[in-house]
Parts: sequence; C-alpha cells; structure tokens
Amino acid sequence: MEKYTIERDITVIYVQATSFPMGVGGAFAALDALLPGRDRLYGISNPDKEGQIIYRAAAEEAYPGEGKEKKAETFLVRKGTYISLYLKDWKKDEASVGHAFRQLLSYPNIDPKGYCLEIYENDSDVRCLVPLL
Repeated sequence: MEKYTIERDITVIYVQATSFPMGVGGAFAALDALLPGRDRLYGISNPDKEGQIIYRAAAEEAYPGEGKEKKAETFLVRKGTYISLYLKDWKKDEASVGHAFRQLLSYPNIDPKGYCLEIYENDSDVRCLVPLL
C-alpha cells in the first residue's frame, strides 16, 4: 500500500450499475454509449443505508457543465490523500480488485464518509484508492 494524492477535485459523469457486481459491465457499456471513447475511466462504490453496494461507472467531464448538458448524474472525486494499491493486469484475476479494497478498508484513518475509487489507468491496470482523513 502507498499513499497517493489527487491534486484537484474531479467532476465525473456516471452511470449507476443496476446491481453489484453483476451490473458493473452494463454500467460501463452504458457510460461508453453516453461518453464514447473516454480513455480514463473510474469506478466509485460505497454501501447504501442497508449495506448494499452502490457502484458507479464514471468518466471525467470534458468541460465544466458537461454532465448537466447531457442530463447525466455527476459525482465529485475529492482532492486529497488516499491509501492506494496499484494492480497490473487485474483482468487476469478480477477478484484481486475486491481483495485490494478489503485490504485498503482495513487501513487506519480512512474517511468514514469516503468511498472506494478505481482509476483505470489503461486497459489492463487499475489503481484502487480509499480517501484518508
């Protein structure tokens, strides 16, 4: 694990998965239909009041107000310090993402009002992050 800093707030446009984990692929497909060709993708998840995971497939706004213009939901990825794990070739072992977040969520001083964040650096590598207090 390593600390990772996000230098600026990032507004992302998202499509919420209908279920987790089964609906994640569909959410990314719907996001690609809404915002074709975006090269940096995000996954954002957190539990709802009943403990069910809410998952959002997301991409950064290309310009301020793009989400509103497209009548899409937006989320603010907060700048700050995160605890992080970088996974190479995660598709070879998709369960590695869940294992990474279990490890990250056990780290002291995580933000209890935070979220789990995936930053897809390319087609094969993902950075998993959880914000710190």
